[in-house]
Amino acid sequence: QLNIQPRIDGAMDAIAEYWRSVREFYVPFESAVLPGTADLYHHEMPGGQYTNLYEQARALGLANRWPDICRAYAEANRLFGDIVKVTPTSKAVGDMALFMVAGDVSAADVLSGERKLSYPESVIDLVSGAMGQPPGGFPPDVQRAILGERQPFEGRPGATLPPADFKAAAEKLIDVAGRLPSDRDVLSYLLYPKVFEEYAAHRREYGDTSVLPTPVFFYGMRSGEEFAADIERGKTLFIKFLTVGSPHVDGRRTIFFELNGQPREVTVADHSLAPTEAPRVQADPADPTHVAASMPGMVVLVAVREGDRVRAGQKLAVLEAMKMQTTIAADRAGTVGRLLAKVGTPVEPGDLLLTIE
Repeated sequence: QLNIQPRIDGAMDAIAEYWRSVREFYVPFESAVLPGTADLYHHEMPGGQYTNLYEQARALGLANRWPDICRAYAEANRLFGDIVKVTPTSKAVGDMALFMVAGDVSAADVLSGERKLSYPESVIDLVSGAMGQPPGGFPPDVQRAILGERQPFEGRPGATLPPADFKAAAEKLIDVAGRLPSDRDVLSYLLYPKVFEEYAAHRREYGDTSVLPTPVFFYGMRSGEEFAADIERGKTLFIKFLTVGSPHVDGRRTIFFELNGQPREVTVADHSLAPTEAPRVQADPADPTHVAASMPGMVVLVAVREGDRVRAGQKLAVLEAMKMQTTIAADRAGTVGRLLAKVGTPVEPGDLLLTIE
């Protein structure tokens, strides 16, 4: 018998060395490795979520309140009935913990219903039964407090979904992707419509950036640096960065480079030359007409326009941060006055989104 073990070991060593080198490019994106401590028996956070939730907290500016988040995680878990915490239920508990710490919300606040709170979408999905039903169901008082007038699911949530229409999705993707979609495109869109639309928008604006080397994509190039990009079978482009020109009066710069040895230039906007964000306006907590952001994040949906009549509980906007979405709802009826919220703009807690006159 031939001893093939040395060859297997050598191949595995080569693969491990390759990924060791690749991982160095992603060091700035690595999560902090948090040590496990005895408080695990209190908050019962899954190991795979431990570092992920910390990164979410850091992105929300709450890393310094990690002990508070761990305590809120335990409190949220008890609110939901001490559920089995695996993806996606663990994420809903984590989102609730971040929401409670960011908004200074306690379990008593949730149950009392005195504060008009806009809960993360994942939390609403969880207690409505959209992720399934735990044995015995969710605590009825918690369900009523979080769902309000929304009715929970009865039975299997998936049974309420309409059948996937692959043909209609493919036709829509011709406009979304700007090309004939592949089977993979259709499946990706049906599974993750928002993520695929963002990916397609990136492809339309920048082309296929997967051909760029990882360091070039993340960190750019130094003067005199060159790389090769295989854009299709048998076609390779050699791109050499030369220099960046002086700023133009319109806030743009000219980039000089070589493409397969031939001089080229392109003029692009330099966003560092002038601020691109309008100054934020803070909501006045004493003014009942002001509707403020409840968490830091990005405005991903504005559901109303100036002059619209709204009812209490109606969706006004949706904020997103680290895959956690929160719906901002009207706390009373009225007419939308000032509308400052715009899709794609970042907000901080307390920023004025709109007014309800």
